[in-house]
Amino acid sequence: MINAERVVKKFGRVAAVDGVSFSIEPGSALALWGSNGAGKTTLIRSLLGVIRFRGKITVDGIDVRRRGKLARSRIGYVPQELAFHDDARLASSMAFFASLRRAEPGAASAALEKVGLAGHERKRVRDLSGGMKQRLALAIALLADPPIIVLDEPTSNLDAAGRGDVVETLRKLKASGKTLIFASHRPDEVISLGDRVLVLEKGRLVSDTSPAELWPTEKAVQTLRLDLGGADEEAAAEILRGAGHAVHLNGRGLCVSVSRERRGVPLSVLASRSIEVRNFEILDDVRREADGSGPKQALTAHGSVR
Repeated sequence: MINAERVVKKFGRVAAVDGVSFSIEPGSALALWGSNGAGKTTLIRSLLGVIRFRGKITVDGIDVRRRGKLARSRIGYVPQELAFHDDARLASSMAFFASLRRAEPGAASAALEKVGLAGHERKRVRDLSGGMKQRLALAIALLADPPIIVLDEPTSNLDAAGRGDVVETLRKLKASGKTLIFASHRPDEVISLGDRVLVLEKGRLVSDTSPAELWPTEKAVQTLRLDLGGADEEAAAEILRGAGHAVHLNGRGLCVSVSRERRGVPLSVLASRSIEVRNFEILDDVRREADGSGPKQALTAHGSVR
């Protein structure tokens, strides 16, 4: 359905995307995983054909660079930052976007039904929770019933309840046959939704893998944010990746996702290389669907290692 070949996008001398190739089959879900600045959003913008790039991307056989508008007609896009008129009601917001997209009669109601917002048409946007706003954005993306849904950090600004609602909605859309491509920094989302994971770092594809290979456990997965006290975080990240850990940098520390029974291992790995972990924070604690439990609220455990 989607095929990308040697995609390159430079801003000046900096390669935001550097020779990335991948393909995705209909009905599957592809997660983009990586540090801030790894190239996830730039790759999404290239896929949408809204920026110029080198290489080739096709959507349903349509060349994105040559026939971008037609390619985008196959895609529903949900951005990270949402922009709505706060005083508008859901019904009028949906009617406005439906007219822009020349959607079929009844498409707005059908889209709201798919995301669980049927019955809320009279509510004003300002009265919606964060999770409901995100589902409204998803409903807008579904107006033309596109086969592909592309999302950039779909739950980054939501609380645990909102994240759970959005992820469950996406799971249902995937089960209905939609193809998903999403950028995320949360292992619970990748585990719940992803069939494959593209691990990006500094614009390059470093691994095309699966959630089970990134987190080879059926037990709870936790993300630890490590405070290295001024040490080289990128060097530490490379050491941890070399030891088989899923790592990303979020601008406020080095984050490593591990199973609960192995959460001390990254600290030991760094200590063996004389890198001091001054403090750590447990950001989340999530289990695979097979365990019978969904995402939990972020934890606030702290500790230090010398």
